[in-house]
Amino acid sequence: MTFKPVLFLVVLFLLAFKSDAQEIDRFNPDTIKTIQLDSVVNIRASRLNVETFIRAIVSDTSFYQAFRNMKKYNFIAENRVYTYDKHDQVNGSIFRKIKHNNSGPERLQYLIKQDTGKVFKKNGKYQLYTLEMFDYIFMNAYKSEYSDDAFATKAPNDKNGSYKDKLKTLIFSPGKPVAGLPFIGSKTEIFSANMRQYYDYSFYSATYLDSIPVYRFKVVVKPDLSEWTKDGLMIKELTTIFDKRNFEILGRFVDMKYSNLLFDFDVQMNIEMSYSNAVKLPTKITYQGNWNVPLKKEERASFLIVHKDYTLEK
Repeated sequence: MTFKPVLFLVVLFLLAFKSDAQEIDRFNPDTIKTIQLDSVVNIRASRLNVETFIRAIVSDTSFYQAFRNMKKYNFIAENRVYTYDKHDQVNGSIFRKIKHNNSGPERLQYLIKQDTGKVFKKNGKYQLYTLEMFDYIFMNAYKSEYSDDAFATKAPNDKNGSYKDKLKTLIFSPGKPVAGLPFIGSKTEIFSANMRQYYDYSFYSATYLDSIPVYRFKVVVKPDLSEWTKDGLMIKELTTIFDKRNFEILGRFVDMKYSNLLFDFDVQMNIEMSYSNAVKLPTKITYQGNWNVPLKKEERASFLIVHKDYTLEK
């Protein structure tokens, strides 16, 4: 077994970040910033219950569909990426401001393209796998050849394609098992009968983007577990934001940390959606995290991706 495919899987699984227009404040995991909590909902007294939310999370396809919807729109993407040394000092950065045109000869136009520090190798490839996977996901999504299955399709000559396919499950269907991912595949199955004993569940009534009524459903590791048990749980928190009006998922925050002989990682990921003429589209994605494997340099990075000014061609 080689380490590289496993690393690709773990990194792509970990796509997201914390918001700020400049450098990202690392190691400050936070749920969706645009949520205002109204009140806690008594699960036992409500028609809603834990099973309602779990079924919605496990069966949802609309979150993935929102990324696929991007190809139909014109929009502006602002992508900021930072890499860090072992002292958490910035040693590389990427900034891209991109205009995506849904029609015309130049569908992908760079308005700003800036790189500083240790970003690329001498051969032009990225220094870090994290950056390579960032480019794989988002730059593919912006290109004119982007297709409905761009996030999950295995390229004919892509030896890591099967692992990228598993990433689709990890990012867009948290809580499901991931077959073929050594040592951690079953640890993602946090809603199984065996795993539920380790987590607390709560949900709140809230307001998103100042006007959208939502529920915030939070699954978090129980605080009274032994440290040994906590260390064995990969997903520390999964928070999901549901639109009350249609029960679609508008946001997702995941906090993951795990260590064994093959690798260790500590990652927080946040994805936010909004509507454009009633169509759900991704608006903000943040990531911050460290990961390490034997014989490889430890990688520390944070991302902030903002999508805005969505318009349909008339």
